[in-house]
Amino acid sequence: MIEGIGIDIVEVNRIKKAIEKNKRFLDRLFTEREILLFSGKGYRFTTVAGTFAAKEAVLKALGTGLRGIKWKDIEVLNDEIGKPYIELHNNARNLAYRKGISEILITISHTRYNAVAQAIAICSKV
Repeated sequence: MIEGIGIDIVEVNRIKKAIEKNKRFLDRLFTEREILLFSGKGYRFTTVAGTFAAKEAVLKALGTGLRGIKWKDIEVLNDEIGKPYIELHNNARNLAYRKGISEILITISHTRYNAVAQAIAICSKV
């Protein structure tokens, strides 16, 4: 059963400017594992923008926005074949548990100019 859906689109240039303007941008919003993934992909701005869009989409699927949740509570990782998946931590994980959300599906796509992500929160309650 679907508990919530979320979608977000981000201008890649906006993320590029944020990184160039504020050296702490990556550390404030992304986990060490996410930053390691960025490093492995040459810190491509499209990858960072897609990950940011995924976090925003997850917040929407959870139905909360950032209220009580930190950026690093939502972690966007890749499996062995490169498919993105979500790991929730701290308040995001607690909220998902209270809502009966057992999994969040995520898809990410981008062009040179925009990155988009869609999240679907799956509820295990019947």
